[in-house]
Amino acid sequence: MPETPSSAQLLSDQLLAEGYLADERTALVSWLALGMGKPVLVEGPAGVGKTELAKALAKALDRRLIRLQCYEGLDEAKALYEWNYRKQLLRIQAEEGDAGWERVQEDIFGSEFLLERPLLAAITSEEPVVLLVDEIDKTDQEFEAMLLELLSDFQISVPELGTMQARSMPIVLLTSNNSRELTEALKRRCLYLWIDYPEAEHELSIVRLKAPDLPEKVAMRLVELIGEVRALDLKKPPSIAESIDWARALLLLGANDIDAEAFNETMSVIIKHRSDLETVAERVGMKLGSGDATVGS
Repeated sequence: MPETPSSAQLLSDQLLAEGYLADERTALVSWLALGMGKPVLVEGPAGVGKTELAKALAKALDRRLIRLQCYEGLDEAKALYEWNYRKQLLRIQAEEGDAGWERVQEDIFGSEFLLERPLLAAITSEEPVVLLVDEIDKTDQEFEAMLLELLSDFQISVPELGTMQARSMPIVLLTSNNSRELTEALKRRCLYLWIDYPEAEHELSIVRLKAPDLPEKVAMRLVELIGEVRALDLKKPPSIAESIDWARALLLLGANDIDAEAFNETMSVIIKHRSDLETVAERVGMKLGSGDATVGS
């Protein structure tokens, strides 16, 4: 397993080698989390690279990625652990008829009957892992409260077995699309990282990295148009992932420029709501068609 990088710049270089172009702040907070053993709360709009950061860290540090995808109604049984009731029942049935309940109870609540879910799997792993708690804002405050023991002490309490300490120190990233305010108790336990839509120069570098064969003129035009589209009042502005998809679509089409025709043909790659399609076609597509070099003005 690779050693922990000695500086934020070295970590940034390792992430770049895995296809993730981190800005200076992202690299620094990630590196500090490694050195301090602190979880990181990563917030920002959907599609700006929060989940991809966890994936890239796992690859760069040669660690297994354990992902807990959050959703409304997620409970401890799906996040922490649950007991293998079928296996327990078989063990009870296999016990001799005169076996007392205390003996049976001790027998069926052992670790071999425990079904590990992502949070417990990260704690019990012999090798260091990257634990991604994705879209924590989709859960409720009760679920956040359950996480506090893990985030503070890297341990989980199982009533039947006692406290289970982390066998190795996981890197923990919690992502949020900022759809609701998270509790102060959770935030206190984490380093904080906000990832927003990138500046044009940074996004151009990302496009070059992910679609290196795209002509420079097209890449620059793409980033310019993406910025103009995001400035509109849309239900869902295009994400970085959709910028990359658009670049790859234009590359497949052999586009040498993004004129009105190419824009209208591929607009659905970056726009995903009907009302947004109409807005973008009117505000951007028509100006491209008229030959106006300054779109969105």
